[in-house]
This record gives sequence, structure tokens and C-alpha cells, in this order.
Amino acid sequence: MSIKLKSLLQTSPNGQEVTVRGWVRTFRANRFIALNDGSTLQNIQCVVDFESFDEALLKQITTGAALQIKGKYVESQGKGQSAEIQVEDIHLYGGADPETYPIQPKKHSFEFLREKAHLRVRTATFSAVMRIRAALSFAVHQFFREEGFHYIHTPIITGSDAEGAGEMFKVTTLDEKNIPTNENGKTDFTKDFFGKETHLTVSGQLEAETYAMGLGEVYTFGPTFRAENSNTTRHLAEFWMIEPEMAFFDLNDNMDLAEKFIKGVLKYILENCQEDLEFLDQRFASEEKTKPQIERSELGLLEKIKFVVENEFVRLSYTDAIEILRNSKPNKKKKFNYLIEEWGADLQSEHERYLVEKHFKKPVILFDYPAKIKAFYMRLNEDEKTVRAMDILFPGIGEIVGGSQREERLDVLKKRIAAMGIEEEELWWYLDLRKFGSAPHSGFGLGFERLVLFATGMGNIRDVIPFPRTPQNASF
Repeated sequence: MSIKLKSLLQTSPNGQEVTVRGWVRTFRANRFIALNDGSTLQNIQCVVDFESFDEALLKQITTGAALQIKGKYVESQGKGQSAEIQVEDIHLYGGADPETYPIQPKKHSFEFLREKAHLRVRTATFSAVMRIRAALSFAVHQFFREEGFHYIHTPIITGSDAEGAGEMFKVTTLDEKNIPTNENGKTDFTKDFFGKETHLTVSGQLEAETYAMGLGEVYTFGPTFRAENSNTTRHLAEFWMIEPEMAFFDLNDNMDLAEKFIKGVLKYILENCQEDLEFLDQRFASEEKTKPQIERSELGLLEKIKFVVENEFVRLSYTDAIEILRNSKPNKKKKFNYLIEEWGADLQSEHERYLVEKHFKKPVILFDYPAKIKAFYMRLNEDEKTVRAMDILFPGIGEIVGGSQREERLDVLKKRIAAMGIEEEELWWYLDLRKFGSAPHSGFGLGFERLVLFATGMGNIRDVIPFPRTPQNASF
């Protein structure tokens, strides 16, 4: 049986026979194979007595080749590693032509590696990022399970737009060369597969609410889609969302849970991904040195994660935040790209980061936003100007969580839907929740890739998902 390198490197070398499998990172002087199997950042050095092996075989052992190696696990005689394998047998599974294999042992730009997304996980940086992504995924499920939540799967194909933004991918089986039309000359979706217009979902929230009103506390964790033509370092067309919904929770309960959740999953990776985080911390520090002084982060990657885990989040109303921003130096000196002049402004990332990184120097939860800039399902406050919304703001990221207490009053919800120009018939089932056993309830959404972006210190969201989907890009 072969052993994973992560396990092997945690055992003491005493000449025991071992079998390892992996991919060649380097093969130096026809003698030293650096092998990696993806279980750890570290390679194992495999020392070959080239006189004991066929020359034709050794010529096929190049960077990228897949091997099985058997040998003795011993203390290293050289520098750079404490243990190595004295090779007794090599089995070549598949070679890699050195003329065409793109992931050579040198520094590659992230732009180049995005073009090789099927191979980039074989680099140290991307293997570390993807192990942390996997650990965070596990931590999400573990946290909610321990909190008594039920995991539910909400539809990927939907007939409703939860956000009311209209930026959705259409799902259809209609023949594009012969699209049926109705008497008004518009597409007749009754002839389509589902008998109505359908899209890929932007959120599982509305469906999750229905299950919260029967199971109590539920969460979804699945793919969501947005057809926003935005080529930025913070946007994807396909991304994963974590969306808990809780019956009988008010806004304060919601904020408590969200803070506990974020701290819990980040604490998990601090305890279980130390090697990868330390590597990415060094990479982050090197990247920061290349930036202008004014743009550099005041905290290292590990410091930022600990900063979130160890600090109580500041809770601040939108109204108070506007006053702080309006009176801030960047606003008065017109340094903000979007100046804050009056109540009701939609806060941008620069405002959110100012509050977190400069003013409070802590994560911030903003709440009670203007109703006009928030979704229809958020509970209207007594002032009828604000809603019981909340956003969590992080250093280096800005908004990472958005949530609210949901509107449980049927008459108020109907008015909000009408004001947004949404047809009641589209949400008849959602309105039923307010007719039959309505109760206060709350929830939030966290874009998983933004969490991974924060936890890994990467600069572009396309580098924290295996195969990014962005405008004009659906390769692989």
C-alpha cells in the first residue's frame, strides 16, 4: 500500500520500506526526484542511484510525470530536508513531454496559470489555496451540524429572481431558429420545457426560507449564477453561496450567528491548515512589497485572520456610518472615488474598507440600511425608511456577508413587492409563508469565494475557484 506524503513526513525515518505515488516537481542531476502527491505542500526527495536503473526510464522522468516509487525512508544526508527515500523501484504511470508541459519549475504569472487552469493545481500556491478551500468547505458543514442546522438542496433552475436584479442566465430548450411567439409577439414560454420562463438561480434564499418555517434552522451551500458583465477581481458568473435561514431569529440573533460562524470556520483553518497558511502568508508579504506604500495592507495574512477571530465585531447603524464617512478625511479631501454627501448613498468597497481598516480597526457589522437600496424581502422598520438588513465588512475585502431579518407581515411584503415591480403570481408560494403560520425569521448569505479570498490572501477571485466562469470565459 502506498502512503500519503502528509502522513509519511509526520513519521520518523528509520529505514522502513515505503511506497509513495505522485507527480515530479523536479528531477536534478539524474539523481534527485522531488515528488509531490497533493496531500501537503512539502515534496519528498527521492534519491536515485542512476546506475541501478535503465537509462531510457530515467529519461522519461521529467517535471509533471506521474510515478510510483518504492524505497527505504531514511534520514537525509543533504541539506534542505530531514528525510528522504532511497529509491529501489520506480514505476512510470505517465510521462510529461518537457517541450510542451507548461508547469515548469519556475515562477509563472497568475494570468498565465488561469490559461492552464486544468494544471495549475500542481503548483505550490494553487495546491495550498485549494486545500484551504476544501478545509473551509468541511468547516462550514461541521459548524452548522454542531449548531443543529439541517442541510438542504435548493433548486439551481428557478422561475424567480431572489435579488430582483434581473442579471440572470436563461434556461431554455426552445429551438433558437424557430422560437414560438404569443399574440403579443413575445416568446411563448408555455412551449418551453418548464412551461414558463426559467433561469439559473442567483440565490437559494427564498426556497430555504420555506424549509426554515418547518425545520427551524436550515442552510444551503451550493452554486449560484449571475449574468453581470463585470470583469473585476471580485466578481464571478458562477460562484458558491452559503445561506442559512432561521425561524424565530431577529436581526440581533442573525448578527450573533454570522459572527460566530465566520470566527468558527476561520479558527478551524488556523488549527488545521498551518503549513499552507504560513506559505501563503509569506507569498502575501512578498506581493505587498510590490505595491505602493499607500496600498499596502497593515496586517499580514495570518494577522488578518487572527484579527477577525480574536476581535469583537463593531455593530454600527448605517446612519451612524454615513456620519463617520461624511466627516472623514478622505471624504473631506475628496480622496474617495465616490464622495459621501447625503444619507441614502449606496456604500462602496472603499467606504467599507475605511470603516474597518482605518476608523475602527475591527470587523464591522452595519445594520438598518435605507429600504430603497435593499431587497424586497427585508423587514421594514417602524420609520418606514430603513430595513432590518445587516452587512459584515472585512479588512481587504469590504462586504463579505449580507443578510437581514425577513419581512414576515403579508400586507407589508405585498406593498414592497408591488413597489419593486414584481408580479405577485411569481411569488405566490413565498407569500403563502406569511399566510400560514408566519413568524419572525432571519438569514444571511456569504459568497464562499470571498471567504476563500480572504483566508488565502489571493488578489483575484478567479484564483480561488478551480475553474472560473467570467465574461467571455467558460473554458475547461
